[in-house]
Amino acid sequence: MSFLSFSRCCEALRSPFSALGAVRTATKRAGGSVRNHGGSPGKRLGVKKFSDQYVIPGNIIVRQRGTQFHPGQHVKIGRDHTIYAVAPGYVRFYKEKWMRSERKFVGVVLTRGEKLPRDEAALGRSRWFGLTDLAAPPETPAVSQSAS
Repeated sequence: MSFLSFSRCCEALRSPFSALGAVRTATKRAGGSVRNHGGSPGKRLGVKKFSDQYVIPGNIIVRQRGTQFHPGQHVKIGRDHTIYAVAPGYVRFYKEKWMRSERKFVGVVLTRGEKLPRDEAALGRSRWFGLTDLAAPPETPAVSQSAS
């Protein structure tokens, strides 16, 4: 074994790239990765009709995931937890004691000044069998006029 071949073997052991020739290096830096990608559009959730707004049957009042709001009088809840009106009237939001905490409810009342939850024992039912007389004038408190 000659001295020249011996020096080449020692050089190959010192640097693994010397036998291969030139080594390419990166021309761009590593970009890294992104979490959650931000790739899906918003789902447009939230309250669509606010308190004291007039709704007709079928109007969506709240779009939600889960039940932040529970259905009250004259509203129903859809398969995706959407709360919608089943009778014409005005939207009301209210809280009720539920077990050890409070629950938020959404309901619809026939007249603008009415409050929920409705005391059906004292006031009677607001609608019979889910029907309402739309031709009847809305109940408003009587205003007394003084004779001049």
